[in-house]
Amino acid sequence: QVQLVQSGGGLGQPGGSLRLSCAASGFTLDYYAIGWFRQAPGKEREGISCISGSDEMTYYAESVKGRFTISRDNAKNTVYLQMNNLKPEDTAVYYCATVSATLGQSSSGSYYWSNCRPTPAAYWGQGTQVTISS
Repeated sequence: QVQLVQSGGGLGQPGGSLRLSCAASGFTLDYYAIGWFRQAPGKEREGISCISGSDEMTYYAESVKGRFTISRDNAKNTVYLQMNNLKPEDTAVYYCATVSATLGQSSSGSYYWSNCRPTPAAYWGQGTQVTISS
């Protein structure tokens, strides 16, 4: 069965850390860009971080930049989201999904990902609750 299986998350404290995992089952993750999204009650889904299949390109939303780190281990068919310096506003249900990215180009000519979004027929993880509270 083709699916993304999430683990990690749970209850954390402000300033603390948690790690989310997203493991592919039934397909090889190497060829897919993967993103993490979150949705808090009453808010729209937010794309927070994405990583290319080759691990060369990443994207971070401003809300998590400098605090969250996305990585992947293709040998383990898994993508990770390390979340540090957590804040109460990080409380949400977190999802991983296959994504496509928008490519931007800086004034120096280098390319970067300016955004990412789920692919039209995305594989999605089942969702993981992250609650940050003292």
